[in-house]
Amino acid sequence: MFKDNRFQHYNAASFRKDLIAGITVGIVAIPLGMAFAIASGVKPEYGIYTTIIAGFLVALLGGSRYQIAGPTGAFIPILLAIVLQYGYEELLIAGFLAGIFLVIMSFVGVSNLIHFVPKSVTIGFTTGIAVIIFTGQFGNFFGLTGLQRHEFFHEDMIGIVKQFHTVNLYSILIAIIGLVVIFILPKIAPRVPVLLVALLIPTLASIAIFPGKVETIGTTFGGIPNSLPAFRFPEITLSKIVTLWTPALVIAALGAIESLLSAVVADSMKAEGTENHSSKRELFGQGIANIVTPLFGGIPATGAIARTATNIRSGAVSPVSGVIQSLFVLAFLLLLAPYAAYIPLAAMAPILMFVAWNMSARKAFSHILSLRSGDTIVLLTTFLLTIFVNLTVAVQVGILIAVISFIRKMINKLHLKVEKLSDVEIIKFGHGDETSLKKYSLDGPLFFGTAKSFEDAYPVILSDDIKSIIIDMEHVSVIDATGEAVLFDLIDDAKESGIRVIMKSLPKDKMILFKKGGLYEKIGKDNFFL
Repeated sequence: MFKDNRFQHYNAASFRKDLIAGITVGIVAIPLGMAFAIASGVKPEYGIYTTIIAGFLVALLGGSRYQIAGPTGAFIPILLAIVLQYGYEELLIAGFLAGIFLVIMSFVGVSNLIHFVPKSVTIGFTTGIAVIIFTGQFGNFFGLTGLQRHEFFHEDMIGIVKQFHTVNLYSILIAIIGLVVIFILPKIAPRVPVLLVALLIPTLASIAIFPGKVETIGTTFGGIPNSLPAFRFPEITLSKIVTLWTPALVIAALGAIESLLSAVVADSMKAEGTENHSSKRELFGQGIANIVTPLFGGIPATGAIARTATNIRSGAVSPVSGVIQSLFVLAFLLLLAPYAAYIPLAAMAPILMFVAWNMSARKAFSHILSLRSGDTIVLLTTFLLTIFVNLTVAVQVGILIAVISFIRKMINKLHLKVEKLSDVEIIKFGHGDETSLKKYSLDGPLFFGTAKSFEDAYPVILSDDIKSIIIDMEHVSVIDATGEAVLFDLIDDAKESGIRVIMKSLPKDKMILFKKGGLYEKIGKDNFFL
């Protein structure tokens, strides 16, 4: 079905490189998988299950040599909203449906449409998500008790303020230790997996110095089972599909954008001579992974840019590294999962804050903001709606405003100008009488956004003292159905006034359009010339 050249010329040396890269990424993926799951409102083991299953399937079936899939920060707001509104079981169904959508996308060419999402929209919702993730960790950072997660950002912030009197100084100390590790360790030991160390040191400090003083995975979630859950198909009904198809489509769209973006980043980092990723195959692999993962209790997954980049920097040469990553995390689950119960939630807070800071696209956000243009409005609207409403509304409204802004720009791109007649044109169409003939050039797009301005020019074009008009169409970039319609109206009005309309230099693609729509026949074969 899809041609796969990702394993060509594979040998023992390649396997050694993939083995090192896979273990390295696995070490990074373990704390992130648990942290993203907790932030999404579900148990930490569900993030581990997702890392294992989705990572394995995307490595085998995806379109990139280096893609590492799993739970990501971008999904946190939408997954949390689904859990709060519908519950964990419905989240599994939404993830399953999202997988089906992704498979469909892989066959209908949606991978090409993803590239048309405006940058102001993607930067807006990405930065908005980063703010939600960062502020969402205040409760764990400060060790607040009695907090309840809400669907809306402002409700969470009000809850934090109300419960701030429950602050736990031990939690703050644990979180600060983690932050210090995150900022200092890369400078003195850049090859050491900083996120794992930032989890281990605060955990050991908590156990050794003040045991029982902070909330842990064990006290909050009851620990992590050291086995994969049994296969279980979610109870899907028609009413649930009707309810969940919209959030599922949002998960699929966001997953497609992030996975393809991650694959593009991987292409830019790959070794010379290596083929670029296949977008269609990548979406197919992501789709299958998201169909299967919920059957084992996992949450939606997509390509993870940070883990994919770590994979490449660690020397990966093929998807085998992704398979090894999954097997390494599986080994952790089977052998060491019970020890994860001792991890303080305060130790996870700085990790997620660090992830949020890195994904916030601060420079791009500031740049677009400084433009003070239509893109700035799109950026701020998407950003604020992501934070204060939800991601679904933010993306829809952001794209709508971007389209309206684009149309407004294009309205002024259509130009109608009077041109000088050539001697040949005067003789051929004016029969030697220059005063009975006028020539216009139409330059730009003739579509629904510019049709009105073209119609407004009819009284000038169809003046009473001429018998024929020539319209030079060489520089017309686009004609849509509305553009066709106004040309039909022009021909009708011209015939009523006894004026002949002649089309000059009509491009071939527009000629085909005219013939299909009947405009060619209406104008007449003899009224076209080069």
